[in-house]
Amino acid sequence: MNAPGRRRQEGRRAHRPREQDRDVQLSKALSYVLRHGALKLGLPMGADGFVPLQALLQLPQFHSFSVEDVQRVVESNEKQRFALQPGEPSTGPLIRANQGHSLQVPELELIALETPQALPLMLVHGTFWKHWPSILLKGLSCQGRTYIHLASGLPGDPGVISGMRPNCEVAVYIDGPLALADGIPFFRSANGVILTPGNAEGFLLPKYFKEALQLRPSRKPISLAGDKETEHQSGLNSSRGGRRKTQQ
Repeated sequence: MNAPGRRRQEGRRAHRPREQDRDVQLSKALSYVLRHGALKLGLPMGADGFVPLQALLQLPQFHSFSVEDVQRVVESNEKQRFALQPGEPSTGPLIRANQGHSLQVPELELIALETPQALPLMLVHGTFWKHWPSILLKGLSCQGRTYIHLASGLPGDPGVISGMRPNCEVAVYIDGPLALADGIPFFRSANGVILTPGNAEGFLLPKYFKEALQLRPSRKPISLAGDKETEHQSGLNSSRGGRRKTQQ
């Protein structure tokens, strides 16, 4: 007697992951196009980073998605990566990425943080062990983007919605006032991420590192002197990754 009801419930449960998978696929496609690929794909992008949504949906990778799909992904994205606005009647709705561009977006809505008091009390960059030796040596890099991304806290802290991947292994705390005093600018994006272009070469040098923290598997301080434990941990994670690839 209960079999039909169970089948309906199982069908609903099975449907949700498929919808979630489509939303993840759409979110990733939007991120690439709006941050990096819009001009190469022939989309008209304004100086503020907005592109016409209808023009974007004409691209082959978006043919299976609707305006409603995009609206749902924009509204449900916990990190608030995207923004929608009505636009002119001739263009219809517009969409943009709030930060993370490798494209030049000269009029992206950023708030300049020009005094130490304007900076968050905490400025932290999340990274992974495999990058840590290079970061200790050279500093943080824009890595092809326009800005280095910083968060105002660790994942899970109140008010922190973006700026750091939740699976980061290392957190680097930045001395913002010191960097600001040296002429390095800071900005806040529409979704609360703190952005800096670094120095003229696109780096935030190690001299601005206050401290570092291992996040996984447990939280503990890390030496900024490049000690043997750091080298061992980096090598250990690299070898684990190699073993996983071999097993695959």
